[in-house]
Amino acid sequence: MAQVLEYQSNAIVELMGVLPAERDAEWLKNSLQQAIMVEIATIGPYASALWSVKEPSAAIAKDIREIIFDEMTHMGLVCNMLTTIGGTPILADPKVVPKYEHPLPGGVRPNLLVFLEGLSKQSVEMFSEIECPEHPVARSGGSATIGAFYTAIAEVFETQQHLISGDRQIEFSLESHGQGNKIVPLDTIEKVRAAIEIIKEQGEGTSASPENPFPGTPGELSHFYVFREMFHGKKLIKVSEDPVKWDFKGDDILLPPASPMARVPEGGWANSGPNAPTPEVQQVLSAFNKQFSTMLRTLEAAWQTGDSEMLPAAINCMRKMRAEARKLVQMELPDGSGKTYGPEFLYVEG
Repeated sequence: MAQVLEYQSNAIVELMGVLPAERDAEWLKNSLQQAIMVEIATIGPYASALWSVKEPSAAIAKDIREIIFDEMTHMGLVCNMLTTIGGTPILADPKVVPKYEHPLPGGVRPNLLVFLEGLSKQSVEMFSEIECPEHPVARSGGSATIGAFYTAIAEVFETQQHLISGDRQIEFSLESHGQGNKIVPLDTIEKVRAAIEIIKEQGEGTSASPENPFPGTPGELSHFYVFREMFHGKKLIKVSEDPVKWDFKGDDILLPPASPMARVPEGGWANSGPNAPTPEVQQVLSAFNKQFSTMLRTLEAAWQTGDSEMLPAAINCMRKMRAEARKLVQMELPDGSGKTYGPEFLYVEG
């Protein structure tokens, strides 16, 4: 199929519908571009929840922060997968940047609406649905998952090993946030296999255990189960050895106090009627969107050139985004609801 760069498409569904024998180099390039778009799509919702937490040192805030760094690593590894087979990641284009509130790109999990909101039971439930494994160890299964898409990508890499060149590879360590958090050059099939394993198991866990095989701290759970703990308000513990069974019956987990950031309307606050931003609010929104867009352009340029030294500049944009977001979640909406504004994650041309 021809390359599809529209966020609002069924590209992943169509790619998964291609017969395995017909999944060639172009299939792999298209799939990796779509995977990059999925990874970026998670950062906005997770970061909005994190930045709404009033005490950044709260345990749950730390958990979400670590997950965001995991997702950034995943995006980097997928970008390396694409460049090593001769492709070029597209990140800074209005057609591919995330749309909220909207399903994930490519038609994956079409019934899941992804939105921007402060930390709440509703937002953490949505996060766990994003990360949902095909066969959760503590819940019945659901529809097709992101993990299934990565499994298909791994299978095609096995048949297309000859494409792996090691070109334009970025190397950058985020290992202070977990064992698997290192963007490494992918110049062999063994390294590609390891990278896909990290992406899948940090998000979903394994079929036998909810624990993250690449943790930042011992006993750390994979993303899905971290978010399910937040939703249930209980730690996930092993309740039986034979057969092995896990359940949310451990110590209480309370969501920390958070600013009541309202759900961002589709297309941004300008579409919110009576809550359309004042010039003061718009100034902060624009500053955030500018940094978000600069971050995407910087990341795209890094993989166009293979220049690892550009990544610190992108991370610095993220820090500036955090500062603007924390201003926004203290700005009350004029509708008297007591809720606040929050970041829009809108792309603006440089």
